[in-house]
Amino acid sequence: MRLGVNIGYVAGASADDHVELAVESDRLGYSVVWAAEAYGSDAPTVLAFIAARTERIDIGSAIMQIPARTPAMTAMTAGTLDLLSHGRFRLGLGVSGPQVSEGWHGVRFDKPLARTREYVDVVRLALARHSVSYAGEHLRLPLPDGPGKALKLMIQPQRPDLPIYLAAVGPRNLELTGEIADGWLAIFFAPEHADVSLTPLRAGVERSGRGMNSIDVTATVPVVVGTDLDACAEQLRAHTALYVGGMGSRTQNFYNRLARRMGFEAAAQDIQDLYLDRRHREAAAAVPFDLIDQTALLGPLERITERLYAYADAGVTTLAVSSNAATVEEQVVTLRALATAMDASGLRD
Repeated sequence: MRLGVNIGYVAGASADDHVELAVESDRLGYSVVWAAEAYGSDAPTVLAFIAARTERIDIGSAIMQIPARTPAMTAMTAGTLDLLSHGRFRLGLGVSGPQVSEGWHGVRFDKPLARTREYVDVVRLALARHSVSYAGEHLRLPLPDGPGKALKLMIQPQRPDLPIYLAAVGPRNLELTGEIADGWLAIFFAPEHADVSLTPLRAGVERSGRGMNSIDVTATVPVVVGTDLDACAEQLRAHTALYVGGMGSRTQNFYNRLARRMGFEAAAQDIQDLYLDRRHREAAAAVPFDLIDQTALLGPLERITERLYAYADAGVTTLAVSSNAATVEEQVVTLRALATAMDASGLRD
């Protein structure tokens, strides 16, 4: 199992802190640093800056939003980042959610699976430097009724088979990921309930004629090191409540559905009701300890070290550390602790 780090979004004065975390991760032998985007900082700019400050660590987008860019623009950006980083870029894609897609990008959130399949098709064509000609239900290149012609990417990416990852939560999206992607970007992954996600992922992999060893299962896992388990969990309550309760609408919240599939039906309902009623503190208080403990690494380093075996046994191939510590110094301590735990476990690939 490899170690990665997810630095999330860059906000205000934290920009230098994110770069410092990436540099330290590179020094510690982490395999990849992932950067996110929603409707603030974009991932490619952050990753380009990190690539310039690091030497060995891969850089990955978790995610670049599909509704934010044409597939050709995504291929141009991915190819440029891969070229400038000397083959260190991993392209993570996702459809985001209805609020961001329609409210920020002005793109209808309909038929996300079909759109994702066509989008990835076009990105792969472009990165392989084929003349891009595509006739899909949602994408047509060139347009059939104008002067456009099939064009070829002008630059030569470092790798024509640059790895593409998909962020997926629901069963059908997981099947698609297994079928067409090189990696899966997981969030709220619980080893105890791994089959909830890995069964559909495996079905997609098998449909493609590949084996599970062909896909990198990357799970972003919050980490809080400390002696008091309840105090550690308390630091993640608001984060969990935001996703389970407020990341989406009452009828379309992928994380709420995931919590239900993992056996937390009643809690998921309570958290959502409270959160959407703007009772955020009560929503956080309603998050069960077990939900946090099963989807994070909590407690003393010895407990975390032992817990790593559960992730490896469940099929995780890259564990992406996420720290919500208040200062960059504390976050660096967390990164070092996980590197120590991974080495002590003997699991590091």
